[in-house]
Parts: sequence; C-alpha cells; structure tokens
Amino acid sequence: MDLTDTQQAILAMIAERIEYDGMPPSQTEIARAFQFKGVRAAQYHLEALEQAGAIERIPGRARGIRLLRKQVQPVQHALRLEQNALRLPVLGQVAAGAPIGADAPVEAEDYLVLDWALFSPKPDYLLKVKGDSMRDEGIFNGDLIGVHRTSEARSGQIVVARIEEEITVKLLRIGKGHIRLLPRNPDFAPIEVLPDQDFAIEGLYCGLIRPNR
Repeated sequence: MDLTDTQQAILAMIAERIEYDGMPPSQTEIARAFQFKGVRAAQYHLEALEQAGAIERIPGRARGIRLLRKQVQPVQHALRLEQNALRLPVLGQVAAGAPIGADAPVEAEDYLVLDWALFSPKPDYLLKVKGDSMRDEGIFNGDLIGVHRTSEARSGQIVVARIEEEITVKLLRIGKGHIRLLPRNPDFAPIEVLPDQDFAIEGLYCGLIRPNR
C-alpha cells in the first residue's frame, strides 16, 4: 500500500519523537503539528499507516503507537529536516508547579537544531520545565517545551505566563472578570490571577522534546 506525502511525514514525525522523546506523539500532537482541524484526521492517517504495516497501534493507550518500519528514505528525510530545520535557543527554566522567579537566566544556555514539524505553531525558543504540574498534558520535569512568542492567548490554550516576577506554564482559563492558570495534575492547586497583579502572557506552548536523561 502506497503512502501519501502526509502519511510519510507523519511516519517521520513518529520516528523523530521516539528518537528524541523516547515515546511517540499523541493523536492531538499529530493533529496540531499538521494543522488538522481535529484528531479524526490524525486517526485516519494512523489507520492507513497501520494497514500499510508501518506502525502498530496498541488499544487503550494514549500514545499506543509502535513503529514497525520506517517508510522515509534517508536522503529524502535528511532533505526534509534541512528545509524545516530551526535553530532554537534554550532560555532557562519555566515552572510546571509553583511559579519560579523570572530572574532565571535569560541568555541562551544552548541551541538545538530541530525539525519545526515537531511543533505547532512554529516556536521562537525552548524553555526547560521544572516540576510536574502539567503531567497529565504529557509535560514532565526536565522536558524542553517550544514557545511561540505572543502576548495574546485564548481560554483553553497552554501558555507561558508571568505573574509579577514569576514565570509558569499552565492551562489558561478566562472567565467573566477573572483569569485562572490551571495545572494538569490534581496534586497542584489552580493559580488565581488577582486584579491588582502584574500579569502577562509571554507565549504559547507549541510542543516539546524530551532530552535523554
């Protein structure tokens, strides 16, 4: 069974995420990376990959994808990486727990060259996560998250936010007359943004890589 260009690219993304993170992407991450309108399109392409014998899907697991064979030719894959490569600075830490101070290093600790197809939208920099308050979103202590620099965000998006002199990554929830920053781990309490606090959106979360550790 021949694969479409999109299915070849999804297969490459799965291989890259397993190599970088030690685990495959979720269907939501695939849909976000390829700008599908919903996860159903991602499911369709994963079904095609499974029928072609390229992957095996494990029922009942959120990231239940096992790579059986790599469909992308090495030269083609290298060209795609070169065309889509991003050189991203690693700018210190962001808290996924209690917020950490904004006086963390702002100069780049390092630079990484990554395929931008791992992210959506395209990131401007990487931040190292400290803490596990976003665990149920698949964001763990020590991960490097891509951040798209913007001062605007919608309710329901994962954001990097500044409260006074503290920086944190949380799920943004905007209600009538109030803003909350929600963890994705029941062991952590939501953060209520008070009206008199200095608050700003620093960027949108747009994907992650998991360094070997």
